[in-house]
Amino acid sequence: MADRVHPYDSPPVSEEHAVVAPKPPPTPPSEKPVPPPGTYVIQIPKDIIHRIPPKENARLYEEYTRKKNRRNRCCCFCWFFGILFILIVLLGIAAGVFYLVVRPESPNYSIESINIRGINITSPSSTAAISPEFDVTVKASNPNNKIGIRYEKDSSAEIFYKDVKLCNGVLPAFYQPSNNVTVFKTVLKGNGIKMGSEDQRALVTAQSKREVLLVVKLRAPVKIKVGSVKTWKITVKVDCDLTVDKLTGNAKIVSRNCNFKLDLW
Repeated sequence: MADRVHPYDSPPVSEEHAVVAPKPPPTPPSEKPVPPPGTYVIQIPKDIIHRIPPKENARLYEEYTRKKNRRNRCCCFCWFFGILFILIVLLGIAAGVFYLVVRPESPNYSIESINIRGINITSPSSTAAISPEFDVTVKASNPNNKIGIRYEKDSSAEIFYKDVKLCNGVLPAFYQPSNNVTVFKTVLKGNGIKMGSEDQRALVTAQSKREVLLVVKLRAPVKIKVGSVKTWKITVKVDCDLTVDKLTGNAKIVSRNCNFKLDLW
């Protein structure tokens, strides 16, 4: 049986031969700083971060914005004129349909007779004022088959000799159905009318020749009725050149010429 071997105590090791354990290498410093906790890091490419737009970009942007605004304005004008054109076309179509269905015709007006009182000018040197009175008979003809005419208030009637207004009055208010002829009389009066010497001489001469030219002006607001539909107020204007043989109660009409027109507004 082998004997046990007991090791001797190890001799003391000198400091020169002492074994020193190697130190771990120092941790290299991190290339990227570590953000504090609770924050987020967003990485953006360097070419975006360091890219500086050229100066001409601002000018190009302004030009593009200006062109865009001009384009928008042009589009607005195009839309406006397009809608306006469509409305005009629709109104034209409606007017054409109305004309084909209703077949409107212009009414006719004429002066049938006239009686004159209060004009006693026998001398061209007369300076007295006159107060004439005219009884005028008017014939109004409505030849339309489907249109009625309602004559409203606020009408007027005037008679002139040259530029001198001799008298004035109003027309009666009434309704005239289709295919109807209405004859009405109105009284026109003047008060304190003074005529110049030249007009007096011309009037005396015209009476001696039995050719006194008068101008009759009739103005009447009317409403056109088609079925149950009525229009807004339309002004009827009638101007008649009337020649009479004398300025008395039994005056006769030598010639007459009446012009008719409508004022839609």
